[in-house]
Amino acid sequence: MALQRFLVVFVIIFVLFSCVNALSSNYYDQTCPDAESTIRQVVKKAMSNDKTVPAALLRMHFHDCFVRGCDGSVLLNSTKSNQAEKDGPPNISLHSFYVIDVAKKQIENMCPNVVSCADILALAARDAVTLSGGPYWAVPKGRKDGRISIASETRQLPGPNSNISQLQQSFSQRGLSLDDLVALSGGHTLGFSHCSSFRNRIENFDSKNDVDPTLDASFAANLKKICPVKNTTENAGATMDTTTFLFDNAYYKLVLQKKGLFSSDSNLLTNSRTKTLVSNFANSQHEFFKAFADSMIKMSSISGSGQEIRRDCRFVN
Repeated sequence: MALQRFLVVFVIIFVLFSCVNALSSNYYDQTCPDAESTIRQVVKKAMSNDKTVPAALLRMHFHDCFVRGCDGSVLLNSTKSNQAEKDGPPNISLHSFYVIDVAKKQIENMCPNVVSCADILALAARDAVTLSGGPYWAVPKGRKDGRISIASETRQLPGPNSNISQLQQSFSQRGLSLDDLVALSGGHTLGFSHCSSFRNRIENFDSKNDVDPTLDASFAANLKKICPVKNTTENAGATMDTTTFLFDNAYYKLVLQKKGLFSSDSNLLTNSRTKTLVSNFANSQHEFFKAFADSMIKMSSISGSGQEIRRDCRFVN
């Protein structure tokens, strides 16, 4: 009997704990009703000054969620005793952190100690996509900000040279499916990559090929011109698709044409399920948008170990 009472109490506590920590699309409706519109205006203004902001915010959110869950840990600065995620090798090229800082400052003036940095980042990433012509989705909110950020943990992030098995494992470990993998890869429709992320495909690829044979020959030749062996151009690289600042399904069309920039892009064609989805999204932007929105909600709900609402997104309280 005592055991039964214990189990009942445990279940009640578990349910209450789950409810407290559950994300909700209307989480700030009463406590900070203008939070979303404020963030949207900050993102919109930043985009008007810098067209690369949307890609940066989307990538930042992805990199946040894939390390310790969506807890804003990617936003923390390094200290004398700790190198933070933003200074890990995959994150060195992340930028536009100031957008989150500006939004946070404005929201703190309206609603002190209410809206987490992790939520601001999730909302800013959504707005970046929508304002670039992409889909809109109701972002689940209620995340707490983490206090731990370790540069070495960024090794967990799937890299541009990952094969399909490595990609599947990385996503699966975070509760994401192959379908989510293909949909979220569509985020590559925005942005730019430095030569270092795809140089392996156009130079000394393997013992038999100088260039990756899965690349379109003319596309590869163009990449070699952009990224010569003795490159002297600072920040040389290529855009991720032909409509750099527009969120659309052009990325999938290029992947089918063997013009995906990364090995991880081309490797989506090596699995029957992922190849079918690439083809579906290339043929239907509407289908891609719906899948992307659903997968973003799923990804942005990866739970973190957040414990606080940071007053400044770069520092723990």
